[in-house]
Amino acid sequence: MQPVNQRADPAPSRLSYRYQRMMLTPLFRFGMRVVLPFGVAALGTAIWFSDQDRRDNINMVIDDVRTSIVERPEFMVQAMSIDGASAGVADDIREILPVDFPVSSFDLDLDMMKETVAGLSPVKSATLRVRPGGVLQVNVEERKPVILWRMRDGLHLVDAEGFVVAQAASREQYANLPVMAGEGADTKATEAIGLMRAAGPLAKRVRGLVRVGERRWDVVLDRDQRIMLPEVGAKTALERVAALSQVQEMLERDLSVIDMRLGDRPTIRIAERSVEAWWRIRDIRVGHE
Repeated sequence: MQPVNQRADPAPSRLSYRYQRMMLTPLFRFGMRVVLPFGVAALGTAIWFSDQDRRDNINMVIDDVRTSIVERPEFMVQAMSIDGASAGVADDIREILPVDFPVSSFDLDLDMMKETVAGLSPVKSATLRVRPGGVLQVNVEERKPVILWRMRDGLHLVDAEGFVVAQAASREQYANLPVMAGEGADTKATEAIGLMRAAGPLAKRVRGLVRVGERRWDVVLDRDQRIMLPEVGAKTALERVAALSQVQEMLERDLSVIDMRLGDRPTIRIAERSVEAWWRIRDIRVGHE
């Protein structure tokens, strides 16, 4: 009697069945195809780099490659050119930017260098770039002084925005600039310039402006004359004095102070020498009588 042929069971084993079911799960499939290979590669790389000699060799190769690129002739900066700056400011820029030429353009932090140059008092703005031919180009716009500020330590140049540009060597060197004095005068430089323009025909006689109490201005003229301006409407008051002086020659008389602080009641103060002369004349007249 021959044995009956038994067919193999086509159903998968329990382990194969569970594996196939897990492979149908997106998260498991992502882990097997991405996370596991990446983890194995990372582990192998970490083991390989754990050796100090291998790390040193890799760093040396990287440094050599970088050096071969950054020190190519087309990337080297050979000199510095400064435009728009006076001789003194140019010397200051070269002093605060101690660049040892030749240097690679990759080693220059242009943004930091720009901030350094713009931090100089006489510099209003600055731009830096590397020109073709290996030249570090520095373009500077200097602040233009419009008035002198007299302080305890001397005269200082101030621009229209109130920035102190530099210290003036002497008044004669800037004879064309007006002078202002007083605490807080630098913060009102624009207002002082406006008053100088409003002086009109009196501008040639103006010797300076004095900030009083950080609130208002006094205009100092030659011949020891002074115009006291109000806190509000100073420009209008000065224009009024200039008009009176031009029409009635008020300032041609022997006056010491024109007080415009009260707009509806301006007052004048006669010079002391004129008062004394008037009293002498009066005494003479009384004596004759």
